[in-house]
Amino acid sequence: MNSIDFRRHIHQYPELSFGEHKTQEFILEQLQAEGIECRAIAGTGVLAKIEGRKGNLKRAVVLRADIDALPIKELTEVEYCSRNEGVMHACGHDMHAAMLYGVLCRLNRERNFEGTLFGIFQPGEELNPGGASMILAERPFEGYDVAAVIGQHVDARLDVGQVGICPGVFMASNDELRFWISGHGGHAARREDINDTVTAMADMVVRTTALNTPNSVVSIGKVIAEGATNVIPGEVYAEGTMRTFASEEREHIYTLLAANANAIEQKYGVKVKVDISRGYPSVTNDVMLAYEAMIVATDENITVREMGRIPMAEDFGYYTECYPSLFYRLGVGAASGGSHTATFLPDEAAMDYGERMMLRMALHILNK
Repeated sequence: MNSIDFRRHIHQYPELSFGEHKTQEFILEQLQAEGIECRAIAGTGVLAKIEGRKGNLKRAVVLRADIDALPIKELTEVEYCSRNEGVMHACGHDMHAAMLYGVLCRLNRERNFEGTLFGIFQPGEELNPGGASMILAERPFEGYDVAAVIGQHVDARLDVGQVGICPGVFMASNDELRFWISGHGGHAARREDINDTVTAMADMVVRTTALNTPNSVVSIGKVIAEGATNVIPGEVYAEGTMRTFASEEREHIYTLLAANANAIEQKYGVKVKVDISRGYPSVTNDVMLAYEAMIVATDENITVREMGRIPMAEDFGYYTECYPSLFYRLGVGAASGGSHTATFLPDEAAMDYGERMMLRMALHILNK
């Protein structure tokens, strides 16, 4: 099976995070048909291993692709459109998996490299706690000297034939914020008898979004106050997201959120509960790997665009905390549309560039 057919099969049968059972079964079948050693990992993921014909087999490179889909009804109308109602590969993970499959097949046939190559088909990138954390918890690379973990992600902001690379801190950490404000509700006209939970939450939202800086994002996307024109509810709920690029900044904003909650309690006589669901850490690329990747891409006639930080999050950050790592963007062209939308359709012509980039990086590192 070639990479395009592999991709289209996965696209037709998308599965949500940590429910990738059929996807896992399909990947295992295809790898085994190619004679590639593989096994299940992290519940619904797949770990592949290929040993080179020479060198220190304890020195390793890890290639990673994610495999989960999103709860979106597909509207592309292509012949390989999703057959699972309300589920779609709207973020390009089907292409990520297919490109990794193509690289593994090519390297397995030749094995003309030193050391050991691992391939991760990772579940649950779209949902906390993130499949990367679950894979690392199983310690699959214990006893190996991991020289690099490499991942890529399609990007419609880049043209086909381009890669976007950022040395150092690249993508933000992400946390989910939830607030509950409770007090004595009642008739809106009898203000002396109530705690104005709605105004208190409005103040909390304003204070929270005031924490935005050029290097951090703090946004509230949902507020529920189930009162009426003349009813102040006893509880108001809100939730949002927080993105930062440094652990120190992350901890600082946690402290400020707690201080804001205390101030709201004192000002309005209410109770404020703050829950922070810690998400993925920031993605921090190894600087040397990033610049080496630029050289490799140029040698492969792939155009390099040096990128700055972006406030999006990726659980690839867990790998960057443990090993020298590189995560870059692969151009699929503006005509692909926006990711996480029902009409997202990446240009399959980008897959050749993605396979060549990942393959050459693996060989470059292993054969140093």
